[in-house]
Amino acid sequence: MALLAYLVVKKERNTKKNRNHHNKQKKKKMNILFVLTSHDKLGDTGNKTGFWVEEFANPYYNLLDKGASITIATPKGGAAPIDPSSASPDAATAATVRFDKDITAQALIATTKVLADINPDNFDAVFYPGGHGPLWDLANDAISIALIENFNRQEKPIAFVCHAPAALKNVKNADGTPLVKGKKVTGFTNTEEDAVQLTSIVPFLVEDMLTENGGIYSKKEDWAAYAIQDGHLITGQNPASSELVAEKLLESLK
Repeated sequence: MALLAYLVVKKERNTKKNRNHHNKQKKKKMNILFVLTSHDKLGDTGNKTGFWVEEFANPYYNLLDKGASITIATPKGGAAPIDPSSASPDAATAATVRFDKDITAQALIATTKVLADINPDNFDAVFYPGGHGPLWDLANDAISIALIENFNRQEKPIAFVCHAPAALKNVKNADGTPLVKGKKVTGFTNTEEDAVQLTSIVPFLVEDMLTENGGIYSKKEDWAAYAIQDGHLITGQNPASSELVAEKLLESLK
């Protein structure tokens, strides 16, 4: 009887130990890197640009609220420029209103890490918010290009929304072909760019670049929420698509 009691107690302890280990595994932090633009000039217009607040804030809070640990980096480090148009009342959403009141998040935006100092091995996924800024800097930034290629080799989720797929312009697969070649992708449409009257200002059009690089580009009507995933590559069409991109990113990390 004593032996039987001992075995029962031991089994219960092992079950509890395994359950605790399982719970710890479930609660393991998701470490996600957000890469924002450092570019704040809208071509030669004299106007400012940067990242689009909704495209940062919506995924940021979606992921943060699910327990993710988020690090924010830019090519230059320090304050990431906010596109003034995205901070206007017309562009307000629940996520941007939350950001406007969030001193912690604003401090992170004001003190981003230098992208060159980031070790991709420390992160489970990378996310690029849009805004027009990436068309000028992230599209040609060697550090960003190498970082995306590193994540791609490790088959970790790589996500982009709106103008952020511009960062894929010069990213290659191991065989030297464009990363997007043969992959289903989306991004800010030519007609959406025309609607905001910046077609002649931007250095290139996201839709055209993705298509020219061999991407299987698709879209919905202008301003409709649309995101698509091909393997570990996730892309969203416009600001309204940021939540869909975040949801697909979360699902990929499960």
